[in-house]
Amino acid sequence: MRERRRHYDRAQLLEEELPADPFELMRIWLDEAFATEALLEPHAMTLATVDAEGRPSARIVLLRDFDARGLVFFTNYESRKGQDIASTGLAAALFYWDRLERQVRVEGRVERLAEPESDAYFAVRPRGHRLSAWASPQSRPVPDRGWLERAMLEADRRFPGDPVPRPAYWGGYRIVPELFEFWQGRMDRLHDRVAYRLQEACWQMTRLAP
Repeated sequence: MRERRRHYDRAQLLEEELPADPFELMRIWLDEAFATEALLEPHAMTLATVDAEGRPSARIVLLRDFDARGLVFFTNYESRKGQDIASTGLAAALFYWDRLERQVRVEGRVERLAEPESDAYFAVRPRGHRLSAWASPQSRPVPDRGWLERAMLEADRRFPGDPVPRPAYWGGYRIVPELFEFWQGRMDRLHDRVAYRLQEACWQMTRLAP
């Protein structure tokens, strides 16, 4: 690993070429990530949270919506990340697109989606995904794989056909950004890092040392 090197030279970030609104740049970069066929999950993001005692944890989740209000993902409210969010109301997300030599960091407060929004998303998930939301006590210990498979069969028997209702403990969150940081790989590790921080309802752009 110590000898492994990759040189970054695909693009650059210059302040005079960037939009004043970080949401606009985020949308451009998301569109370009989705257009890159080599990326299997361009909407995958590392979600970092901390618990009430300050212990961090991180995991990959999928971005399911993005607009001027923020970044939306869905999960079990009783999972570890759900408990962390309930304790602190904060989270950070990281996108890494290696084929584009780019990263984006987002930090902000987290809010639950309204129940109708969560219902609408849950209704369009594949049936198996909806059943597993009932079968899996996310983040909690289970005896073995067989226990999960039996729970899935029980959920299938409980909800024959459609619709499968959304469990009350499952739904969406929105990260309301207070910070965006855009990273573009450059030669000799002299990378471009441009941060947008929300200050008094205005976005302030700053270049950061790599």
